[in-house]
Amino acid sequence: SFRAEQPEPSLRSFASPTMSEAGSGISQFTVIKADYANPVHATAIETLIAEYALDPMGGGEAIKPEILAKMVSELAKRPFAYTILAFSAEKPVGICNCFEGYSTFSGKTLVNIHDCAVTKDFRGKGVGQLLLEGVEKEAKTRGAGKLTLEVLENNKPAIGSYHKFGFAPYELDPAMGKAEFWQKVIP
Repeated sequence: SFRAEQPEPSLRSFASPTMSEAGSGISQFTVIKADYANPVHATAIETLIAEYALDPMGGGEAIKPEILAKMVSELAKRPFAYTILAFSAEKPVGICNCFEGYSTFSGKTLVNIHDCAVTKDFRGKGVGQLLLEGVEKEAKTRGAGKLTLEVLENNKPAIGSYHKFGFAPYELDPAMGKAEFWQKVIP
């Protein structure tokens, strides 16, 4: 089962049926809460976020090297941040970077999943669901009442995965419409 604090790198290991070139096989995945001081975890975070940024769903542009170089140390400075990683053997294959906030309406912690990505070769194999499970279990240990995330409207595979996990578009009153996620870049 998932453990929020661990001396070992593994929080949860599981076997998932997948298709291989030679037919059907079993892939072993491990899902962990990252330790920002662990160099293996730090490298995994940098590698996965760099790959995600290059994907069309991540914006399709490389992250500046100076930003990537300080990413993990900046995450470590934030006590309300946590990262869930997925590995296949020793290879990092998925990531969720999360940030804790506070819901003024419910009076509870909320957790926003800021980044959620699975490497191309491991999409459709259940890794995303396991990452979300890890996010939710850690959120519960923090007393969270809900999870939030953003998703591009044409990212149909991700939308399907989020629906499967229980996410839905946010609305207070259907007559007022669904909430939209907006941004303003501060120069």
